[in-house]
Amino acid sequence: MTTNISEQAAGGFSYLETLNPAQRDAVEALDGPVLVLAGAGTGKTRVLTTRLGHLLATGRAYPSQILAVTFTNKAAAEMKRRVSEMPGASHPEYISGAFAPGGQPMEGWWLGTFHSLAARMLRRHAEIVGLKSNFTILNEDDQIRLLKQLMEAENIDVKKWPPRLLINVIQKWKDKGLTPDQVPKDEAGHFADGRLLGLYRAYQERLKILNACDFGDLLLHVLTIFRDPAHEDILVKYQEKFKYVLVDEYQDTNTGQYLWLRLLAQKHKNICCVGDDDQSIYGWRGADIGNILKFEKDFPGAKIVRLEQNYRSTGHILSAANGVIAHNQSRLGKELWSAGDAGHKVVVRGVWDGMQEAAAAAEMIEDLQRKGIKLSEMAVLVRAAHQTRAFEERFIKEAIPHKVLAGMRFYERQEIRDAIAYLRLIAQPDDDLAFERTINVPKRGIGPTTVAKIHTLARSRQTSLSHALGMMLETDELTGKTKERLKTFMENFERWRVLSREMSHVELAQIVLDESGYTAMWLADKSPEAAGRLDNMKEFVNALNEFDNLDMFLEHVSLVMDSDDNTSDEQVSIMTYHAAKGLEYDAVILPGWEEGLFPNQRAMDENGIAGLEEERRLAYVGLTRAKKRAAVFFAANRLIYGSWQSSLPSRFIDELPKDHVEVATETGLYQAQPRQQDYISRGRPSRLADISGPAPKMESELGFGPGDKVFHQKFGTGTVVTTDGNKLDIKFDKAGRKKVIDSFVSKAD
Repeated sequence: MTTNISEQAAGGFSYLETLNPAQRDAVEALDGPVLVLAGAGTGKTRVLTTRLGHLLATGRAYPSQILAVTFTNKAAAEMKRRVSEMPGASHPEYISGAFAPGGQPMEGWWLGTFHSLAARMLRRHAEIVGLKSNFTILNEDDQIRLLKQLMEAENIDVKKWPPRLLINVIQKWKDKGLTPDQVPKDEAGHFADGRLLGLYRAYQERLKILNACDFGDLLLHVLTIFRDPAHEDILVKYQEKFKYVLVDEYQDTNTGQYLWLRLLAQKHKNICCVGDDDQSIYGWRGADIGNILKFEKDFPGAKIVRLEQNYRSTGHILSAANGVIAHNQSRLGKELWSAGDAGHKVVVRGVWDGMQEAAAAAEMIEDLQRKGIKLSEMAVLVRAAHQTRAFEERFIKEAIPHKVLAGMRFYERQEIRDAIAYLRLIAQPDDDLAFERTINVPKRGIGPTTVAKIHTLARSRQTSLSHALGMMLETDELTGKTKERLKTFMENFERWRVLSREMSHVELAQIVLDESGYTAMWLADKSPEAAGRLDNMKEFVNALNEFDNLDMFLEHVSLVMDSDDNTSDEQVSIMTYHAAKGLEYDAVILPGWEEGLFPNQRAMDENGIAGLEEERRLAYVGLTRAKKRAAVFFAANRLIYGSWQSSLPSRFIDELPKDHVEVATETGLYQAQPRQQDYISRGRPSRLADISGPAPKMESELGFGPGDKVFHQKFGTGTVVTTDGNKLDIKFDKAGRKKVIDSFVSKAD
């Protein structure tokens, strides 16, 4: 291979002329460790691919001597494609053998995801860790099934300790590069009554017997081989082989990935990591921001290149994002800027509640569409999946084509379908689909044989499953505990049907979810998804509040679920911040900027300052998805599990630089909320204090006004907080904050 090309000649390659000075610096710094801090929209992918092509074009290495690591197969394929198309980098003299005719990549490439590259290494040395080269890779369902078998063999209660929870703990150990012998005993804690470490060991032994591994093993086994002095020659071979190491999205690496990269780069130390510490948002799945923050310590003399010129967003949007992220302490520091126009300021708009928030978002979308922005260039980004419901329903009502990305629509989610099935069976006892969905959810020990008997009788008598079960309960066809459980199941529905005529459908739903054991099922579930499912159930109860009765709600759900999916590209995208990473839109709407919701209270409770800083990085990611327009919404009130709760504006709003924000908030939103003053007195003067202003004393149609003492037959005594026509927002002494019609209250003595 040609290796004597002068730097002057290399500098003449045309692809270098398309780079800005910082990008070119990152591409041409080929010797020694390099950290490229690539801010949002600064051309990270261009730098990565150009650097890879430059290594080939300058004769520094063959493709087989470069280890290029990405986080997705899509990113790896895109890098290969771009390199093959680079003018001046694909000369056959320099990359002979890199591509076959037609541009197809050859086997020589070591470019792919952590898992794919580790699997490639492991298949070559599988026997060292007790596997054969044709080992299989288990998916998550297989892992859970295998662990459950081991737990049952050890008489460990799978209800008390769900296998999904324990497999997640084991995977976290693997992500840290810890084998069963390396896990600190105090870290195993109380899981599985103190027996999880033994389970982990048995699980690994069982995998070897099956000639299988899970995704965590791919890297863990390779690390085990690399760290074993008896096989030092294998590590040395790879260290000598890879003259250059390139890593994408370095801020998202976990401990195991970090250790693997460090070991491989020790020989030549020509490692280039590209990432953005301000976009590290995956701590909840093991990513360690410390990996990128300590790069200079790990590789003394490392060159740091900051990519700060943004090619995506306008000046006001970038300044707003810079202002927020500057409040983080754990960062290396950079400031995005644009050579383009300042554009429109970031709109900050406060509304009364979540429904008004969705309505205001729909209004803004229609206005932007009239101004020439396509629906496909607009996105609504939410912090939590349950927030999508209000926007989905409003957009359906306003006939705004939309799609939910990286997740199901609200009413398609498992927990929501289950809850609806319970209500459907109450409203219609002959609903066989609802019967089938609820009979063993949560699990009641009703086996498939029993269900088959019910089906057989129903078909023979041409009746519903509920009626067939009722008939069977009057005979001796069913016996023992099975009969008692099914009898209780039927009696519960009969009782709930009676209650449905005596109480509101909202209260009924809460009772059904609790008494059926459905809420308890998710409370006991320790999987990462459980908390989100519980939040979705709360939002489900909120949805019921918007309808006069159960029948109207069920009809609405049927219509929503039956609405034709708009397969056109012209749709507004709805997604979470995490799903939006790497995407960009002309206009982005960011709702729910309230304390507790965003920043998320659970994240702060579990991780303290680190949790808050990751939430702030999410805000930065959200703002930098916008190219031309960005709007932040917050609501003064949220309906949570059927009860109105006042909300405070997110601290992130105060961190938005005043000169780059346009406030469009109604006055009086916080006049009656003392918590707002608590928020303002934290030591950061709030601009929102200026816009809250004195609230006018508006009376309802029946003469009730803020401060009036009132009495409600159900909720008792309370004080009117605000009024909206004939609607009163009342803080009751015992029932908390409620929204009621003025005709349902009277003046208290």
